[in-house]
Amino acid sequence: MVNFGKRLTADQVPDWKGYYINYKLMKKKVKQYVQQNQVSGKEHCQIHKEFSRMLDDQIEKVVLFLLEQEGYLASRIRELGKWRTALMEQPEISQICELREAYRAVGQDLLKLLRFVDMNATGIRKILKKFDKRFGFGFTDYYVTTRSNHPYSQLQQVFKHVGVGAVVGALSRNLADLQDHQGSYLSIYDQPSDALQDPVIDSINASIDRLTNSTNFLQFLGQHALIMQEDVPSSAEDQVDSERYHFMSLLLNLANTFLYMVNTYIIVPTADDYSTSLGAAPTVCGVIIGSMAVAQVFSSVYFSAWSNKSYFKPLLFSSIMLFLGNTLYAVAYDFRSITVLLVGRLLCGLGSARAVNRRYISDCVPLKIRMQASAGFVSASALGMACGPALAGLLRINFKIYSLTINQNTSPGWIMALAWLMYLLWCWSSFKEPARDIEDDVPQHSDPEAQMDREEVVNGLTQPLLLSPKEYTDEDGDRECDDSEEASEDSCRAASSIASAYRLLTPSVKVQLLIYFMLKYAMEILLSESSVVTTLYFKWTTSSVATFLAILGLTVLPVNAIVGTYISNMFEDREILIVSEFVVLIGLIFSFHITREYSVPQYVCSALITFVAAEVLEGVNLSLLSRVMSSRLARGTFNGGLLSTEAGTLARVIADGTITLAGYMGGDQLLNVTLLPALLICIASISATFFTYNSLY
Repeated sequence: MVNFGKRLTADQVPDWKGYYINYKLMKKKVKQYVQQNQVSGKEHCQIHKEFSRMLDDQIEKVVLFLLEQEGYLASRIRELGKWRTALMEQPEISQICELREAYRAVGQDLLKLLRFVDMNATGIRKILKKFDKRFGFGFTDYYVTTRSNHPYSQLQQVFKHVGVGAVVGALSRNLADLQDHQGSYLSIYDQPSDALQDPVIDSINASIDRLTNSTNFLQFLGQHALIMQEDVPSSAEDQVDSERYHFMSLLLNLANTFLYMVNTYIIVPTADDYSTSLGAAPTVCGVIIGSMAVAQVFSSVYFSAWSNKSYFKPLLFSSIMLFLGNTLYAVAYDFRSITVLLVGRLLCGLGSARAVNRRYISDCVPLKIRMQASAGFVSASALGMACGPALAGLLRINFKIYSLTINQNTSPGWIMALAWLMYLLWCWSSFKEPARDIEDDVPQHSDPEAQMDREEVVNGLTQPLLLSPKEYTDEDGDRECDDSEEASEDSCRAASSIASAYRLLTPSVKVQLLIYFMLKYAMEILLSESSVVTTLYFKWTTSSVATFLAILGLTVLPVNAIVGTYISNMFEDREILIVSEFVVLIGLIFSFHITREYSVPQYVCSALITFVAAEVLEGVNLSLLSRVMSSRLARGTFNGGLLSTEAGTLARVIADGTITLAGYMGGDQLLNVTLLPALLICIASISATFFTYNSLY
């Protein structure tokens, strides 16, 4: 991976060289401030003002050039419009084709301008994060608050670029008229569905979406996978080698994701009844459900490390562990042993290969379809979550095969054991291990960064980050011990442990992980105790609980469709984030048993509000997390996906343990006792969000 400073220099348009931000100069200035502060204790306020003035000058240079280029493009479109008007009176095919190419040339120049804006916007974000990290206080919050909210904000021009939309609209309309409606008076505004989009417009819209964070359903859904991209990918990183991509292998990864989520939630409607039949309290269902998450805390780490060397072997191991775990879960009934049942669930958790599934998409799927694959990963999880309880509701059976009992408690184990056995055979016969570079076969090059990249592919695990007063290496991989832009090999590598990964977490990242913990805790409380609560208060049957949970699971895709298609295009992610947190809070408050009578409408409505809001929150939370997280956490074993998985899994473990502990306080207190921690964590996450709100851009 090439550090941003070098990439900015290499990818500059030569004629525009003087209009880019001077990233190297600002980096040196930050270093000087640190040295001055250590020697003289220079006041923070003075440093704020000096660096703000410098950053203002750099942004003004970018904005004025941007406006100048937008005006130039607009004048070219206006001149082409005169040509087009003349052609409409006396059409000539050759002239129309020539005019169309002229419009496309304008589009290509607009793409070049958008690339210019993207590079500078990325540099501004990085230098702000660098400043905060070096000084340990919130310069970003100060700068964004004072600049972005001002009526004459130049910072907003960089990140919003209002004038570009008018240029894109003019290009789209004229290209559509020339290409698709020759000899017609129709326009894209009359019949937008009939207009075939010109490739250059597709590229421009994709670039604008990247800059404005506007999205659609597919992109919004794909963000749930937290498969992070580099801020400014180089041309060499734009496409994965086609030899590494195999459709059936991708399908097997998605199938593994689906089956694992089915496996997780298929026991939820019957876990309390199963524990009762083995002589335990109904609330022991929390331990039964949570034991899978306990094992997943550890399995996520070793599967993430294993995926550095292989994808095939971890998937085989996963299916074997899940086959054995489900078999033990099923036979525990005849052994009359809750210990066997818990061991079975622990083995299931040790087979959690979600880190491998996510890593395969990130490493082996071409960039052009990676978003679709990420959306498929999330969709498979959502469908598995809905199908698990629904399948449990259909298994109303009770018979024996020899000495083995098949009933509504054991049948989930038998069904899933059979499913994993079939998956094992399918994977064994159809999975294709992607080609990997072998260190000994790689020719030596003089470029140390290129060699480092090849080593990362082979090794995955990397050296810890070394920070010292004499030689500080920043999060972009730039060594600041001297005036050069040479990258430190150690600093460019990913974190090699949880501790080194933790040192890369800024306050914004920590807050987003807290929010993720909170929403997973609230959802787990809602889902895991549903069978106990509904039986206690409403006398629901297993099929009723299964139907309720399946309906909740089915809301995931339509809710994300609405948010991804409409809401995320109207509001900023951070605005949706804070509103979603408040809605989760309202749902939790409404869930408490305060009045004498606790009704079905109150429970169902509050559960629906909490669950839907948490789903919306998860999408924007992971979207923001991918933007504020260091690029070093986009790869290696201890990556951002692993950190978020660990946060969510720990939340599930604690939530399930809370349910079991609350059972000792009596059934009447179960609901309120389990909801209280979720309420407090939600309030804490809202407060923390306000604290870091201005850095979420």
